[in-house]
Amino acid sequence: MRSSITSSPISPLLRRSFLHPRYLCHEFTIPDKSVISESPVSENASPSLATKSLDEFTSESNSAEKPTSEVDPNRNLCSLSTDLTQAHVINTLLSHKNDPYSALKYFKWAERMRGFIRGVDSFSVLLHILMGSQETHGSAQSLLSLYVSGDSGPSANVFVDHLFDCAKRFEFEPDSRIFNYLLNSYIRANRIRDAVHCFNKMVEHDILPWVPFMNILLTALIRRNMSREALDLHHKMVLRGVFGDRVTVPVLMRACLKKEREEEAEKYFREATVRGIELDAAAYSFLIQAFCKKPNCKVASELLKEMRDMSWVPSEGTFTSVVTACVKQGNMVEALKVKDQMVSCGKPLNVVVLTSLMKGYCVQGYLSSALNLLYKMNEYGVSPNKITYAVLIEWFSKNGDMEKAFELYNRMKITNIQPDAYVMNWLLHGLLKFQKFEDASKLFNEAVECGVANTFLYNTLLNSLCNEGKVNEACALWDNMISKDVVPNVVSYSSMILCHCRKGALDMAHNLFTEMLERSVKPDVFTYSILIDGCFKKGDVKRAFNVYEQMMAVNIAPTDYTYNTIINGLCRVGRASEARDELKKYVKKGFIPVCLTYNSIINGFTKKGDTNSALEVYREMCEGGVSPNVVTYTSLIEGFLKSKNMALALKMRNEMKDKGIKLDVTAYGALIDGFCKGRDIVTAYELFSELLEVGSSPNTTIYTSMICGFRTLGNMEAALRLHKRMLDEGIPCDLITYTALVDGLLKEGKLHIASDLYLEMLSKGIVPDIVTYTALIKGLCNKGQLGAARKVLEDMDGKGVAPNVLIYNVLIAGHSKEGNLQEAFRLHDEMLDRGLVPDDTTYDILLNRKAKHLYHSLADWSGKENRRMNYRMDKEKGDQVGSLEYPFMGPRERSNKHLNGISEPKE
Repeated sequence: MRSSITSSPISPLLRRSFLHPRYLCHEFTIPDKSVISESPVSENASPSLATKSLDEFTSESNSAEKPTSEVDPNRNLCSLSTDLTQAHVINTLLSHKNDPYSALKYFKWAERMRGFIRGVDSFSVLLHILMGSQETHGSAQSLLSLYVSGDSGPSANVFVDHLFDCAKRFEFEPDSRIFNYLLNSYIRANRIRDAVHCFNKMVEHDILPWVPFMNILLTALIRRNMSREALDLHHKMVLRGVFGDRVTVPVLMRACLKKEREEEAEKYFREATVRGIELDAAAYSFLIQAFCKKPNCKVASELLKEMRDMSWVPSEGTFTSVVTACVKQGNMVEALKVKDQMVSCGKPLNVVVLTSLMKGYCVQGYLSSALNLLYKMNEYGVSPNKITYAVLIEWFSKNGDMEKAFELYNRMKITNIQPDAYVMNWLLHGLLKFQKFEDASKLFNEAVECGVANTFLYNTLLNSLCNEGKVNEACALWDNMISKDVVPNVVSYSSMILCHCRKGALDMAHNLFTEMLERSVKPDVFTYSILIDGCFKKGDVKRAFNVYEQMMAVNIAPTDYTYNTIINGLCRVGRASEARDELKKYVKKGFIPVCLTYNSIINGFTKKGDTNSALEVYREMCEGGVSPNVVTYTSLIEGFLKSKNMALALKMRNEMKDKGIKLDVTAYGALIDGFCKGRDIVTAYELFSELLEVGSSPNTTIYTSMICGFRTLGNMEAALRLHKRMLDEGIPCDLITYTALVDGLLKEGKLHIASDLYLEMLSKGIVPDIVTYTALIKGLCNKGQLGAARKVLEDMDGKGVAPNVLIYNVLIAGHSKEGNLQEAFRLHDEMLDRGLVPDDTTYDILLNRKAKHLYHSLADWSGKENRRMNYRMDKEKGDQVGSLEYPFMGPRERSNKHLNGISEPKE
């Protein structure tokens, strides 16, 4: 291919210093044609010299330099034998422009002469002369190959410029072949960068590289992961109307696939088809790979069939790609079909295909099929690798079959495949998920010993400990991590900060945050959000907003999670109105609130009893196109029930039904509890029955609400029936359930049944609390069982439960009612000894008129007034309590006992 030479001037010839001393160029000026002298080569030169082969000439030139006498026949070839200049050599070469053999012989002779240094221009002139004859093209190619394979010479850019410039100066018709020979020489010498420079220079001078050489260069670039450069070179050719041939297309497609540009690969295929290029199997294979990477297994399978219809046998890699794509898209039927085609075409199944099929089975829940495929691998002559075991271990761990997961793990080690952090991590995940902390600890220690415990693995265990609230264990693991030189990342720090925030250790969390900044670990938005949430949980709103402002200052954009954290935090601390205002600001910044956002604000208002504001937010929510869910309605229902607005609560429940939102157990529980507390046990029982009809199971809380409702109305028979139903259905009774039953039975005087239930509660390991003990003592005292009540008090002491003023009031009232004033006052003194402060009720019981006749030795009214005055005076003097002396204390002297809070005697 020839190209015309543009008339634009070329920049002055560049100077080049060669590494080899022989090729050091001196500065020179190429002579004008007017000063070029007659050729020093004699026209009568020996024909034998002019017709020597290149090999002979090369051998001659590489031999030791001969004495002058031995080259006597050639003396006429040169006017100066010892000082040849570039101008002389170029002059002589040009004089034999039409005699390439003589020019080549002279150039070789000149190179052997002392004082002559090969120049780029003289060499360029020689190459142009050699290209003048078809017979010397081979000599030009050989010279270029030797020249390029050496360690000296100018850069490709300089050389191409010189070749081009010499053609202009000395009126050679530029032959694109010499430039393409040079390009090919660079490629064959593995000088790819120089080849690229040569390619670019050729295009710059409108000398187009030949398509075969272009294809070779593009392939070489792609093999060196220089796909971007390859595509750029081809684009330059396209701009000049050269698209390439059928070989170019798969080369370009391969480059696109390496850059993950599947659409562009497909585009090259389509364009070539439109241009009428008959593409081969390689192009189809790359197109199939492009669709497999999307993935689009349907089209990939169709193309695979098209290849087989054209009698092409797809490669093993092509079949593998299609199987993998089918598995990724969950099309196991097609994946197995392609696998069978692969076998029928004589292609062996490989570990990638079999591992992909195993993963497909696992994803669809057929773990036994995946395991069977593992056992059949030997039949196919394939050995499982680390990825095969990793896939199976991952899915058996996910499904909770830790026994099989560890069986595979041990089998993996037996076959000398070292488990990596990925395998260890899934095993660790499985153990932690099923609360097997001891086994998890052993596995983790094994990973540390094997040297595979990396930051990723540490984070898994660290996150689990933090979620379990095991702060001490998490801190110990953190110290171990640092001691092993495992560098914590942002996830590690975030987990520890979350751990401290959940425990309310906000200062520790902030210390860790400061440490990560000092270690140049950049916090992410999740880290900041954790801190903000921790501050709100501690009620430190100011600090929470300081953290938010700090996040904004370092240009970390808040996410929806951050905004929801702030809104929920404000509602949690009782500032729902402020949360509502913040929401409006965030919406202006592009935040799109979701149901969760509105639920937080609605719940915040209902907790404050502000149902009107809650309803306003509910309307805003609906008007904004956000559909309320069951949590929304449950919050509103709880608010209405709290404010005794039963009608609105039922209205919300009906609205839920109209919108097709099913009430969950929590919603039913809120309604049932509300109506039970409102003494509307009929509606509560209707809701309870409805809950059963929809197929839901009432939980402990709902049963307890119903039992409390029946107890309030004195219907203990119904309460006991519910209790029996709980036991029959295996629903556990909690402390509140038993307390309600015992209290109700004692009120009805059914001491025996109450005692049995109390013992049943104790047998289940449920420890009574102060409320339970109060109900017991109150019930026993009301029925005159003062001795039993006293034993309950003693039992409290034995269990370390301190009685309160209410319990003593009940006991004192019981003894006062029975006329046992001595024991009543002894109990009064006992409560003082315990540090309890009697209240008005205590003295109302001791000093009321109904009991006056039972303690006639008590001082008269004025005496009581005096004691009250003494008490008040003592209190004004700074004493914690006043002092009283009772004249009727009996055998035990009760002097200087301290009382507090004496109430006015009631008439």
